[in-house]
Amino acid sequence: VYSCTQKCIGAPSGMSPIAWTPAAQAKRVACRSFYLDLTLLEDYWLRRKYHHTLSSTMIYALREALMAIEEEGMDARWARHERNHQALARGLEAMGLTLLPPQGERLWTLNAVRVPPRIDEAAVRKQLLEQFNIEIGAGLGPLAGKIWRVGLMGSSSSASLVLLFLGALEQVLRDRGFAMTPGAGVAAATTLGQPAALGRG
Repeated sequence: VYSCTQKCIGAPSGMSPIAWTPAAQAKRVACRSFYLDLTLLEDYWLRRKYHHTLSSTMIYALREALMAIEEEGMDARWARHERNHQALARGLEAMGLTLLPPQGERLWTLNAVRVPPRIDEAAVRKQLLEQFNIEIGAGLGPLAGKIWRVGLMGSSSSASLVLLFLGALEQVLRDRGFAMTPGAGVAAATTLGQPAALGRG
């Protein structure tokens, strides 16, 4: 199992925590890459061949991020991500937008929002960034130009940011002639509870 530090863990990018089973550890095959040779990492603190220069600041950052996760508690962290995803989904749907995955197959952390017809998706992202300092991702591969990717991960999964994004997206879309009831997105998002109760922030 491998991951990265900059997503839901909430640390800076640049590291990939990994875990493997005893069976995988016992399996010995010729490694085709010095950089990816895990046998050189197993005994990092013991006598070994030099592998790479450790970034101590990254280790400290990862430690702080993991301490924050422990302090919040995993159950509370899962619940926060779910609540904020549900608030975002309700808000988007109230604005006349749809999520790409069907209900039951959606990730709480990455929301794929269909771009409405006749809307320049890149122009929307540009205005969100320049006017509101909000950056969302474009679709990739076959979904390029068809969806926006809205992340709710770690500290960015907060009620205040969900409501800020919904309000900003409403203004940007209305500037482009997309018809919706003013304030519908924010109002729908808050039906799950008071903004502060949706999640941290």
